[in-house]
Amino acid sequence: MRARLESEDFYFKRALGQNFLISDFVIERILERAGQVHSDLILEIGPGLGALTEGLQKLGRPLELLELDQRICEYWRQKGLNVHEGDALRWKGWEALTPASVLLVSNLPYQISASLVVDQCAGPKNLNSMILMFQKEVAQRIQAAAGSKEYGLLSVMAQTHFQIQKVVDAGPRDFYPAPKVASRVLEFHRKDINFESDKLLQVLKTAFGQRRKKLSSTLEKSGWLDSAKKPEMQTWLAVEGLGDGARPEHLAPNQWLQLLDFTGGLAGKLA
Repeated sequence: MRARLESEDFYFKRALGQNFLISDFVIERILERAGQVHSDLILEIGPGLGALTEGLQKLGRPLELLELDQRICEYWRQKGLNVHEGDALRWKGWEALTPASVLLVSNLPYQISASLVVDQCAGPKNLNSMILMFQKEVAQRIQAAAGSKEYGLLSVMAQTHFQIQKVVDAGPRDFYPAPKVASRVLEFHRKDINFESDKLLQVLKTAFGQRRKKLSSTLEKSGWLDSAKKPEMQTWLAVEGLGDGARPEHLAPNQWLQLLDFTGGLAGKLA
């Protein structure tokens, strides 16, 4: 892959976070897992010059690409692939993905990875699996346990919406040009949920925005918790073994979902 990049006289755009995967071992692990995931369509974000793309084509399923760099879009269009040009965080085509089951695969630019995961929590339900590369520190936040220093909004959103498992770690030398940080690939499978994703996100933003303060006080002062419901919530916190002094990082993902029952309607909070 490094030789191909050099032979194509390719220059990197630092602003786009272009660090292309060149490790055969890491590539093989990703493709192996992708081959085990059922899907009617594979969507790859940021294909580069094909470290994953060519292997994904061999899986025998329809493959579409989403790419921001116009040069790379043209490269793959000339090879006959269906390429969407745009920013993954602003792309309007997510809802137009009509297959019943979509697998998202990407060596993500580090700067968009956390935002993309949060966006896809409330994304189309047919996008039900993802295999994504992250900066290792972000991957650890995604899988962090309640009470740890890494645990936060990203952890709760990801874990309430997806089953998540580690695929493989990647070091700086597995990329070209080499980044200054380690990376990790995670695999996501969407859960069957019955709660308001947008409401959970707004409550989490409020709570973790003041993570050093008592959760019950933060929610009451922000208007999410009606004063009449505060005693009921305090009783619930005691039953859960958390106590009235509980802070946001003390609640496990499933407890956050239970907490939503005590908060007010979403529409009024966003008005």
